[in-house]
Amino acid sequence: MARLPITSLKKELPEPFNPGDLLSYLWRIPQHSESEPEKIELALRERIKELNCLYGIARLAERYYDSMDDFLKYLVDFLPPSWQYPDITCSRIIFEGRTYRSKNFKVTKWRQSSQILVYNEPVGEVVVFYLEERPAADEGPFLKEERVLIDEVAQRIGAIAIRISAEKELQEINKQLSLERTALQEANAALRAVLAKIEEEKQRIYKDMQANIEKAIMPILHALAIEVPKTQRKYVEILKNNLEDITSPFINRFLYKFQSLTPTEISICNLIRNGMRNKEIADLRGASVATINRHREHIRKKLKITNSDVNLTTYLQSLV
Repeated sequence: MARLPITSLKKELPEPFNPGDLLSYLWRIPQHSESEPEKIELALRERIKELNCLYGIARLAERYYDSMDDFLKYLVDFLPPSWQYPDITCSRIIFEGRTYRSKNFKVTKWRQSSQILVYNEPVGEVVVFYLEERPAADEGPFLKEERVLIDEVAQRIGAIAIRISAEKELQEINKQLSLERTALQEANAALRAVLAKIEEEKQRIYKDMQANIEKAIMPILHALAIEVPKTQRKYVEILKNNLEDITSPFINRFLYKFQSLTPTEISICNLIRNGMRNKEIADLRGASVATINRHREHIRKKLKITNSDVNLTTYLQSLV
């Protein structure tokens, strides 16, 4: 509960200062030596009313934890009974442009008010009015304890407003995150469906291509191998092997594993794998043997078998 600054209270308290002096200053209860029993009883009743007010604020805040409007609507009628003269007391709460008035509300010159702050910014005020004149006390007709009470009421309103605002913001963030999560799940489901269709289409194209090669091209190559001279049949065989590679996973696996190879190097790898010598590859590609040798060196380096006894032809055939 908010209290008056200790530094300002020390000026009015006797020396040496102790916490007991502060407590009796804030919630003044006359001692037996200072007053007759009737006054002590009256002071106790006032303190009970003030404590009931603070307890009531806490209960209202629990009940209307998500509505500042409902909280203030009930709180404004809860304040008058907590002041010294409840029968002639009314109250008003102004918060963020909205006004809440207690029953029998009327503006008079006997008033006590406290500003409501939210994040140290004024957003309204709590005001208590007496409808009739009463004897002068500590602050006009109002007591010091009532000043402490109304300041505490204003502070608690501000704190509850911050809490409700933060909870609503958190709920909105959670709602937005939930919507985004749902949208992401739907997008993922759609993407999986698209990928499944793509994979299905790839499989269909692969099967169609495989069927076309086997049924249309391979018979022609078999017939061509019989007709061409023996010296040329090796090239027909290479062509057959290349077409078979297209319908096998070798090329795909090879490309995936050795992405640094150039198209020329991949072509030469395929010829080496089919058992062709450097001279034959050079004649087929219209290049010199020295050029093919340099390609072989680059291929061995990229395949990470440089300076080893691994035979390049055997290595490439092992990748099938």
